[in-house]
Amino acid sequence: MGDIGPNTRLFIEKMFVLVYLLSCLTFVRAGSHSLMALATYIDGQTPFPEFSVVVMLDDVQITYYDSATWKTVYRSHSESKYYDEEQRDAGVVFQYIYNNLKNWELHCKDQLNNTDHTGVHVTQRLVGCELLNNDEPGLFKSWDAFDGQNIGDLTFDMEKNEIHNTMQWGIAWEQGKQLHVKYVLQNVYHPICIKTLRRYLNMEKNNVMRKVKPRVRLMKKTLSDSQGLQISCLATGFYPRHINLTLFKDGQPVDDDQITRGEILPNGDGTYQMRKSLVISEEELREEHKYNCTMKHLNLDNKLDFTFGKEKLTNIQSVVFSVLVFMCVVLFIITALIIWRKRRAAGK
Repeated sequence: MGDIGPNTRLFIEKMFVLVYLLSCLTFVRAGSHSLMALATYIDGQTPFPEFSVVVMLDDVQITYYDSATWKTVYRSHSESKYYDEEQRDAGVVFQYIYNNLKNWELHCKDQLNNTDHTGVHVTQRLVGCELLNNDEPGLFKSWDAFDGQNIGDLTFDMEKNEIHNTMQWGIAWEQGKQLHVKYVLQNVYHPICIKTLRRYLNMEKNNVMRKVKPRVRLMKKTLSDSQGLQISCLATGFYPRHINLTLFKDGQPVDDDQITRGEILPNGDGTYQMRKSLVISEEELREEHKYNCTMKHLNLDNKLDFTFGKEKLTNIQSVVFSVLVFMCVVLFIITALIIWRKRRAAGK
């Protein structure tokens, strides 16, 4: 691959920042499943399609769609017995998103007084629905962004027939338009989303509906610079990714600003891991507080509690002292042996 031009480089920066931000947005509750589509519209010269969509069932990519063919390409299955129906549904939904994002892009440039018509602009939408653990439809959600900026979101509650729209740059939502959007969501897009979600959930059930118990490790590490101790609670190898990991001090949850590395990260085998760490000062060690880690996961009937015993925290100093004493003894023996060998050689 040759060198990329400045427009392409700018596009990549915008898109990957935005993909990361949007991928962090989640409204799916533990035990539920989601079908999400990440649509990208590009205005400008790049080697990428003008419009593309990636469809995800939970954390598994299901299909891909772009403006090069205007066709759905299956990632997890080579074909579907509902192929014709799914192609029609994709045409209805994705063509609407394509036209909508084009209009959004023009509106956003006007709002930002953007006079750069030669550069690359990226407009994206993350949209989808959820199926609750009782097999009832949940919320329908949509997030929009332009050139790395969040520009609003939309939530539709099918059960309450309520729609909530928050946009950074106001577009008049008169009653007629709101009723039209409600009607389309209620009768077209939400039913298609739930139907497709149920269909692929059945096809991928051995993958996305599996439950793997987490393995838990309690770790501690002496910090030479602060003469303190870092304790860590690591849960790894679990699936699905929903987990609640909490560190406690004397029965009270530790504030988030005192905890490091609390993100859920993927493992190479399709499972996830999560680590939470806390630094304990030497003074706090002398005060002999009680620290413990609790974990709740879908594959566990009850939450698990792991305690950092007082003896485990306080004996670190004795361990260090024992190591130092051992090193001194070894050094003394080596020194004595060297002196003895020198004297013996001198005597000969």
